[in-house]
Amino acid sequence: MVDALAAAQVLSEIGYLLRQDPKEVFRAKAFSMAAWSLAIERPDLQALHRDGKLTTLEGVGAGIAKVLAELVETGQSRYLARLREEMKQPAREDESRIDFNHYQGDIHSHTEWSDGRATMLEMAEGARALGYRYLGITDHSPRIKVVNGLDAERLVAQSREMAQVQSQVDGLTLLQGIEVDILEDGALDLPDAVLEILDVVIASPHVKLRQEPAAMTERMLRAAAHPHVDVIGHPTGRRPGSREGASYDFEAVFKEAARNGVALEIDCDPARMDLSPEMARLACEFGCDFVVDADAHAPAEFAYVPMGLWMARRAGIPQDRILNFRPLDQLTDALD
Repeated sequence: MVDALAAAQVLSEIGYLLRQDPKEVFRAKAFSMAAWSLAIERPDLQALHRDGKLTTLEGVGAGIAKVLAELVETGQSRYLARLREEMKQPAREDESRIDFNHYQGDIHSHTEWSDGRATMLEMAEGARALGYRYLGITDHSPRIKVVNGLDAERLVAQSREMAQVQSQVDGLTLLQGIEVDILEDGALDLPDAVLEILDVVIASPHVKLRQEPAAMTERMLRAAAHPHVDVIGHPTGRRPGSREGASYDFEAVFKEAARNGVALEIDCDPARMDLSPEMARLACEFGCDFVVDADAHAPAEFAYVPMGLWMARRAGIPQDRILNFRPLDQLTDALD
């Protein structure tokens, strides 16, 4: 039987494939929004189909309702199968089994301290409501002024608020971190003395993504070798359908990350989906571990993970190679 989360992953994959066709951008967004709605609300699709009420779901019109009806009745989607064939991105026989019920927590989220749209308390309460055991608060570093990133002084102030919020959310451990920019030369946007005291450091490329490949390779290699980096965030910086990601020697960078115990992120934001399943499969073959995160800027966006887990499954990543499925003590060991 197809439940709401399984259906959300089907709609998410359809949206992902449609985004790759510039003529289908609006339809892609419709499928992604419907997937998001299912992942948040988790409705009883069997009952809604039986009562002819699938179109009462937010974002579900007649076309998407037809896809859902077929899923409920057969467990399959001919539309998805056709898109996979057209885009030459088929399902694989060696896909892994990943159970969202075992997901322990998200380590990449943003709050009003930078460009998030919710307070730290609201984000923490949202994570706790999902049964998460931990949440990484990883606001931006100062480089990109428009996102109001945090310097050392503001990180200290944020830590004081975190202590207050932590006292209000029993059962959830907050991890203070940063999403630090990888600068053009591979240096990071904050000094080592700041990075070394944080619980989690996600180093991400945000600007100058069209750097010449050799220079981009050196930039990413330097980040992957940095002693205080725990994760490379959305490693290509791509936005399917609107922006190509960076081009570099992926094999060399993935091998360097694996050598240094630096995890690679699968960012499940529908606008990113980065790493792609194909790239994640390559990284897995080179020995990398992974994190699967929402990159949430509001509590509702935590639902990006259950709707986007199909990417890790398609990549064939064993569940035990994804750090978010580990309990807190094993996570912190992996991040140290």
